[in-house]
Amino acid sequence: MMNPGLQYPMFGPEIQCPHCRQTIPALTLTDTYLCPRHGAFEANPKNGELIHLQSGRHWRRWNNEWYRQHTHPDGIRFEIHEALDKLYTQGYRATKVIIAQRYQELMSGYLERSTPWRSGQPEATAARLYGLPVEFSPDTSEDACWEVINFDLEKEPGVPVRYPYFRLFE
Repeated sequence: MMNPGLQYPMFGPEIQCPHCRQTIPALTLTDTYLCPRHGAFEANPKNGELIHLQSGRHWRRWNNEWYRQHTHPDGIRFEIHEALDKLYTQGYRATKVIIAQRYQELMSGYLERSTPWRSGQPEATAARLYGLPVEFSPDTSEDACWEVINFDLEKEPGVPVRYPYFRLFE
C-alpha cells in the first residue's frame, strides 16, 4: 500500500495561492498545485520553493505565509510600498524599514543616502527608503526567518506627519 503523503507535493494536499490566498488543491502524483485564477505552481522539494510556472516567480513559506523571493529591486520596493499603505489605512506610521540582508546588494543603488552635515563625521550616511531609515537584518544564522521573509516594518500608532510613501518610483 502506498503512503498517502507521497501522493501529494511537499506542502500537502492543498495550499493557499500566494497571489489570491484562495485554497488550491494539489494534483496527485505530481509536484503541482493548480489555482483556477493564477494557474500552476510547482513545488521544488530541493529548495522548498514554490514556483509560479507562468511568470517564473519564486515563493517560500514561513509560518504558513508565502513570501515572494525577489530578483529585481522594483519588486521589493513595490512590496514595501504596499505594506506602508496598509499600515497607513490601519492607523499606524512606520518608523523604520528592516530589509533582509540577502537584498543588500540588490537594493543599495535604490536607497536614498544623506550625510548629516552637522555630525562632524563625513563618512556617516543614513540609508532611507520612502523617507524612512533602513537597516538590514541580522545574519540568517542568528534568525532563520530572514532566509524567507523580505522585510519588516517598525511601527507606532498614528498617521505620518508627512505621508512620504507617495514617491513610489522616483
